[in-house]
Amino acid sequence: MTRRTRALLLVLTLFLTAAGCGLSAPGGSDEEPKVTILGPWTDDQERQFKEVLDGFGIPYTYQGTAATREVLLAEVQAGNPPDIAILPGVGELVEYAAERRLMPLSTLYDAKEYGNPWRPRAKGIDDDLWVPLKADLKSIVWYRKDGAEPPGRSPAPLDAWCIGMGDDGSSGWPGSDWIEDLILQSAGPGIYERWATGGLKWTDKRVMKAWTAWAGLLAEDRHAAHKALLDDHRGRVGGHGLLFGGSCELEHQGSFARAFYGDRKEAAAFTDSARLLPGGPYAPKAREVSADFAALFGDSGPARDMIRRLASRDGQEDWGRKGGVFSPNAAVPAKTGAIEKQISGRLAGQGLPLCLDASDVMPAVVRDAFYEAVLLTAAHPDEPVRKRLEDIQKVQDAQPRTPRLTGVCGRPQ
Repeated sequence: MTRRTRALLLVLTLFLTAAGCGLSAPGGSDEEPKVTILGPWTDDQERQFKEVLDGFGIPYTYQGTAATREVLLAEVQAGNPPDIAILPGVGELVEYAAERRLMPLSTLYDAKEYGNPWRPRAKGIDDDLWVPLKADLKSIVWYRKDGAEPPGRSPAPLDAWCIGMGDDGSSGWPGSDWIEDLILQSAGPGIYERWATGGLKWTDKRVMKAWTAWAGLLAEDRHAAHKALLDDHRGRVGGHGLLFGGSCELEHQGSFARAFYGDRKEAAAFTDSARLLPGGPYAPKAREVSADFAALFGDSGPARDMIRRLASRDGQEDWGRKGGVFSPNAAVPAKTGAIEKQISGRLAGQGLPLCLDASDVMPAVVRDAFYEAVLLTAAHPDEPVRKRLEDIQKVQDAQPRTPRLTGVCGRPQ
């Protein structure tokens, strides 16, 4: 057999293998049109999400990636967007909505089951172009139940904290969560929303104060700050997260962190973050939350039916059982476990207003500049922060005007 013949056979084999993958895609055969879905969940979360989708009986293909922004942008520019895109923030969806690329979701879910901040709106854009499918609680700190319940030290020093900045698609966001929470707890939800939606300069004294407090925490131990740049926020592969992977005591991480703890998740508890943050202690003023929003780029009947089922009470409850996730839908009953009940109650707005993650409501390029400045601060915590903030402001000022979101903070109905 000649080298060329072997090469041709190899190409043919790869082609047939790729075709075979299509035949085994969940939800049906190649003869049936499939709903194409792009989402942020991979590994175990992807498997759990697919279990929910399989139960709907609608043919589909799902692409999970940590780089949802880059993949979606490439597919849109190529003229082949997915039918449904699920993004970990609504800021990008505002840009697509302004370009009239999104289809309305009217009649596909009951808007009365969602209040602020789960239904942020933008002036001049229909308010039914996205729906949140999954919610997470931030403004919390995890600790091990077998340790001393915090706050033993308020605010906590750097050597008490588990910090990892790494991520597959957007390293730096764990640091942005710190700064967002600091602005929220020190300045309150009104200032926070103005800043998050572009109505307050990055060099405003309240933003400067929060960023300086975080840089001051990192400057306590430059070696530890540099290590945080290299550590993944999920901990070691096959491990039990950062909290159970070393000698640190506290982790400023959202409710999704329990998934990283594996079989030790029942050994973790949480408390409100405000009293432990650098520059504090603060009295809690609001709670930061995040959500994954679904939008329609295609308007086929099966795609609309998929959104309807995902956003329904039954679909949300099923995903909660299979994936342990939390729903922003007020009609979905709270979970029964002790920790789960506490998280559900806070996500329902018990006692305090809720505010969406600020970087998630910013335009994508501003968010990326935010993450970059966070990483630079961790690399050089002793340097003045003003230059970092001026650089982000320049990026924000250079962006074309897009409709500004409202309802980023509020109390669910």
